[in-house]
Amino acid sequence: MTQTILITGCSSGIGRMTAKFFQEKGWNVVATVRSNPETVEELNALDNVLVTALDVTNEETIKSAVAEAVERFGKIDVLLNNAGYGAYGILEATPEKAIRMQFDVNVIGALLVTKNVLPYMRAAGDGTIITISSMGGKVTFPLGSLYHGSKFAVEGMMEALSYELEAIGIKVKLIEPGMINTNFAETTGSMINFDSELAEYGPFVDKALAAMQTAGSQGSAPILVAEAIWQAATEGTDQMRYVAGPDAEQVIAARKALGDAEYLAMMKGQLGL
Repeated sequence: MTQTILITGCSSGIGRMTAKFFQEKGWNVVATVRSNPETVEELNALDNVLVTALDVTNEETIKSAVAEAVERFGKIDVLLNNAGYGAYGILEATPEKAIRMQFDVNVIGALLVTKNVLPYMRAAGDGTIITISSMGGKVTFPLGSLYHGSKFAVEGMMEALSYELEAIGIKVKLIEPGMINTNFAETTGSMINFDSELAEYGPFVDKALAAMQTAGSQGSAPILVAEAIWQAATEGTDQMRYVAGPDAEQVIAARKALGDAEYLAMMKGQLGL
C-alpha cells in the first residue's frame, strides 16, 4: 500500500522541496500551508498531493487538516514537523510577540500537530514522527537566544517523547541541518531585533551579522535535508538523529569534543567577535 506523509510548512523551502521529493518517490503527500492552499500551484498540480491549510498555532486547523488527510488517503504513516520561525536579535530589543511566536511555532506547534496525529498512528500500531531541529539545537550562535532556545527544546521534548511512543510502535526522528542555502542572509536580516537606543550593543551586532551572512551564503543545498528526511522515514532503524550538511557535522562534533569555555572561545574566534 502506498505510504502517506503529512508535512507542515510547505509554502516554500525545505517543506516544499520535501513534498516534491516524496511525491516523486511515489508517496501520497499531505502538504500543508498556513493559509490559502489554493495559491500553491506547483504542489496542487501534482498527483497524489493534497494541499490544505494548517496553522500550527491553531489547533482547530490542525484537527481539520489531519482529518482531511485521513479521509483522502486513509492513514498517515509519517509526520514531518517542518513549520518553523526564526527570531534573531538582542533580547532587550525583542517584543513579547516575537518571543511568544518563536516558541508557539517551533515548540508548541510541533507538540500540537504530533498530539493530533498520534491517535491514528496508535490505532495502526506504527508510524514515524520526524521533526526538523537544527545544528542550532546542539550549538549556539550570536543573536539566537530565542531560536536556539526553541530548537534545544525541540531536541529535548522529542527525545523524551520517544520513550512513550516506542512502547506503542512509533518511531521518533530528529533532523539537524546546518546552514541551508535558502536566502538565509535576507530572511535573517528581516528578523533581527535591534533598537538604536541600545548603542552599547552596536559593534557586537555589526560583527555578528556580518559573520552570519557570510556563513549563510555558504550553505548547503536544500536537497540534502530532503534526502536526510527520506532516510529517516524509510530506513527502518532506531537511529534518532540525522545531521544534514558538512558544517553541521563539523560544528556538532566540535561541541562534543570541547568543554564550554574552549568551544565558546573557538566560536568567537571564528566569528571575529
